[in-house]
Amino acid sequence: MAIERTFSIIKPDATKRNLTGAINKVFEDNGLRIVAQRRIKMSEAQAQKFYEVHAERPFYGELVEFMTSEPVVVQVLEGENAVAKHREVMGATNPAEAADGTVRKLYALSIGENSVHGSDSLENAKIEIAQFFSDDQIVG
Repeated sequence: MAIERTFSIIKPDATKRNLTGAINKVFEDNGLRIVAQRRIKMSEAQAQKFYEVHAERPFYGELVEFMTSEPVVVQVLEGENAVAKHREVMGATNPAEAADGTVRKLYALSIGENSVHGSDSLENAKIEIAQFFSDDQIVG
């Protein structure tokens, strides 16, 4: 098994409800180590760039608006097969379909307000991490 890093965002619906610590506990209890973390107010430009892959989709504007509505917590998580493990721990995008004990089953309000984002591949994790952190900001 390979030690990897992945990117995570605790989204506005969760930070607004003071769930950062509870969500971090789920990550850590499942073998993911937080090696960088900061709370930011994502700018419209940052959100547009981050979600540019969805720019042609009908929900893009709403997604950008949501992600800039409240602070978010951007993170770098590290662990064995971190990308796959983080996706497993997050749970299905639709909280009604998420497995018991996953972040989205425990905390998501809806498909749109699903509390967390996680990279979908190791390649995208590297790209997403670089958008919010420099190498010297990552401990570990």
